[in-house]
Amino acid sequence: MLRRRFFLPSIAAAALLLAATTGGVLSGGFGATAVAATNGTLAATAGCGKAPTLASGTRTIQSSGQSRTYNLRIPDGYDRNRPYRLIFGFHWLNGSANNVTSAGYYGLQPLSNNSAIFVAPQGLNAGWANTNGRDLTLFDDISRQIENDLCVDTTQRFALGWSYGGAMSYAVACARPTVIRAVTVISGANLSGCNGGTQPVAYFGIHGIYDSVLNISQGRQLRDTFVRNNGCTAQSPREPSRGSLTHITTAYSGCRAGYPVQWAAFDGDHTPSPVDGSGSPNDSRTWTSGEIWRFFSQFESTTPPTTPPPTDPPTDPPTTPPPTGEPGACAATYRTLNTWPGGFQAEVTVANNSTAPLNGWTVGLTLASGQAISSLWSGVNTGTTGSVTVRNAPYNGTVNPNASTTFGFTATGNGATAPSNVSCTSP
Repeated sequence: MLRRRFFLPSIAAAALLLAATTGGVLSGGFGATAVAATNGTLAATAGCGKAPTLASGTRTIQSSGQSRTYNLRIPDGYDRNRPYRLIFGFHWLNGSANNVTSAGYYGLQPLSNNSAIFVAPQGLNAGWANTNGRDLTLFDDISRQIENDLCVDTTQRFALGWSYGGAMSYAVACARPTVIRAVTVISGANLSGCNGGTQPVAYFGIHGIYDSVLNISQGRQLRDTFVRNNGCTAQSPREPSRGSLTHITTAYSGCRAGYPVQWAAFDGDHTPSPVDGSGSPNDSRTWTSGEIWRFFSQFESTTPPTTPPPTDPPTDPPTTPPPTGEPGACAATYRTLNTWPGGFQAEVTVANNSTAPLNGWTVGLTLASGQAISSLWSGVNTGTTGSVTVRNAPYNGTVNPNASTTFGFTATGNGATAPSNVSCTSP
């Protein structure tokens, strides 16, 4: 992670130079031909059923008259008849495709359980100025090359990145809304342009409250673009106080079905890997990878909605506070989502089976021997091994009758054995 923190002044300089610059977009290309893939039935790409010629590693491609490169990671045991997710990970300023690859594509690759094809493009001058739309064209050209050779689920394309990489992910969401299913922007700003930017795309923004390179206000502006586009109810999400060493994730209400907006603010500076309870970023302990994977993996392999977004989305924040809730009875259900050698991802659903709202909840569980929680989201845990308790986060403690909420975690150890003594109490 240290390699990500030495070049903050150069990112700040880039922010100043590029703040007034908008990247263009070339007409036609992959973005134009892919509309049928997301607005109709699930389309099998040309690569489905073919023996692939592409292999994992660094690939070279001609784009906009230049020789460009990208890193490709094909799932172990690749099945040419199975449509896979396609996930683009864009690097930060003065970073590289190799940095993204070595960090497991922002930690998503080990969580994917071989369900996704990963791509890390290399930016010109180690950045994403997107001059005349050249980096959007690169996105199109890489997508086309991969989908002509490999089997991709056309309703499951995603992009994410930190800092300049977040800016490029935002540019993709603006310009390719019929191609990209969802994006995550970590500590980003409008540096790569927003050509279009009027159609809905599922959006997850993550930003530090005292970011000294790209102020959190810039991240909020990107988020609010898709709060409007997705028809969500405008609000001012809670953010943690400085010194709390925590993060708060808010899921917006009122969004169009299939187009959620999520916002996570953390007590920290300009980093892609904050850690709750610590001022030191850490790739292996950050909560971001688990929350991003949960956001991406919630989307089913189906066609997104095709109805137009509301023409007059709400602009005023709620004027009444949320219900305070009353004590009630809750039940907790555990399930393992993904496993990989040496680790796993799990989710716990907290359901309200009573006739009164829950006013807070606490889940208890006992992890099997050798299991240890490495990151947890949408809850606050006490303990990481053996007997663990998880209480609600500030934003999901009130659960209405016949409703539910969830928290998730990643852990080291063998995920084949489920925790024992799973219980739920409220308040």
